[in-house]
Amino acid sequence: MEKFSAKRRGRAAAAAIFIRHCPFFLYVLLIPLLFAVWSLLLHFTHLPSPPPPNDRCANRYIYIHNLPSRFNTDLLRNCRSLSQWTDMCLFLSNSGLGPPLPASSIFPSSTWYSTNQFSLDLIFHHRVNRYPCLTRNSSLASAVFVPFYAGLDISRHLWSGPEAGNVSVRDSSLHDLTRWLTSRPEWAVMGGRDHFFVAGRITWDFRRLSDGESDWGSKLLLLPAVANMTALLIESSPWHTNDMAIPYPTYFHPSTDADVTTWQERVIRRRRPFLFSFAGAPRPNRTDDIRGRLTDQCRGSKRCGLLECGPSVSRCHSPESVMKLFESSEFCLQPQGDSYTRRSAFDAMVAGCIPVFFHPGSAYVQYFWHLPKNYSSYSVFIPEKEVREGKVKVEDILLKFGEEKMRAMREQVVRLIPRLVYGDPRGKMESVKDAFDVAVEEVIKRVERRRRRMDDRRTDQMRRRWSVDDDEEEESWQFYLGGKGKHEWDYFFSSASM
Repeated sequence: MEKFSAKRRGRAAAAAIFIRHCPFFLYVLLIPLLFAVWSLLLHFTHLPSPPPPNDRCANRYIYIHNLPSRFNTDLLRNCRSLSQWTDMCLFLSNSGLGPPLPASSIFPSSTWYSTNQFSLDLIFHHRVNRYPCLTRNSSLASAVFVPFYAGLDISRHLWSGPEAGNVSVRDSSLHDLTRWLTSRPEWAVMGGRDHFFVAGRITWDFRRLSDGESDWGSKLLLLPAVANMTALLIESSPWHTNDMAIPYPTYFHPSTDADVTTWQERVIRRRRPFLFSFAGAPRPNRTDDIRGRLTDQCRGSKRCGLLECGPSVSRCHSPESVMKLFESSEFCLQPQGDSYTRRSAFDAMVAGCIPVFFHPGSAYVQYFWHLPKNYSSYSVFIPEKEVREGKVKVEDILLKFGEEKMRAMREQVVRLIPRLVYGDPRGKMESVKDAFDVAVEEVIKRVERRRRRMDDRRTDQMRRRWSVDDDEEEESWQFYLGGKGKHEWDYFFSSASM
């Protein structure tokens, strides 16, 4: 009886201990199960809903946010305020293509428009609206488009005017936008890492580092929420990863495949009396500028065509004058503009002219999606330092290219033309991929890489690594060219050269 009572007391004590510590045991047992469930939920919430079988748009769907009109169409209604010197109302007509150019020997078809170089916000939005794989179901989307006209928005505040010096006014729409976006359920899926937008200006217009009244631009690309998104600009930063460069808009906007092939056949056969040409104006206020030297070299050569630009010269704003010069030239000189890049480089390549670059930031570390990595296949590179110091004569370098080499380079340039132009949003190209098509495909690939990385995220350490974003934030140009390390172009991007 005593033995039986002792056993009962032992069992009771064990039961009491178990009950007392039950939460601990359950916690230990449930941790792996809860972690597995959480991992599965994380995985499936980051995957778009599977499309129906045989869906031609599988993994290509785009969802467009229905933004309040103050972020886009209201800017068009107030187009007079978008530029102090240019009638942007005129240039934003025809879906952003601008007024049609009259037919001429230079522009033989109706596919040419007087397109402003800063009108890409509107052009791209109209193209997205005609994209064949749009969806109203965001769970199907491979990427989410934000139709914010960032370039037009900041253009109101870049120069004189009562609001130009007021940084809170300049940034007010940006904060409104991010509040709106981050409150949406679509944002929560990937924290905005599947979102993209177009800002048809250069990156430096959106990277204001301080808040002085004389400081340039806005802080758009520095906002934490925007750092998660992909910004498509006409010039990106070599040091950051949340922006990607896509081509400047040119005057050529084909509507059909035939428009493209007809133009390619024309420029490949074109007689080119000038060995090289230059269209531009010196920048006397910049000590590192080489435009003055290039102008002098061109003036001193019978083989060079020169189109001198300046405040009092209107020919440089004439599409016909510019394209006539480029069509007549074997090589077109493309030094830096007000920033690394120039719209002129794309006008020249559309004309079948081989570009000559003097800084890798003008093309080679910019348009990774649209231009070949092998830059010598379609262009010539002459370090600007050698021109500045008078060590080289451009004509002598270009004369070393024989007819066969020039022909091969021009053929490559002509093959690139479709990837460098934006088709008319009202047209329909069946098999030709233009600059828009290339950009959208690459955005979707970029989002998919990000999605996979988020799916692979399992520990706090990996979460912290993710916060740095896709790749190395510093020296991103090196990453895209094959990884970090010493590179022959390092001195172009050192702090001393900035």
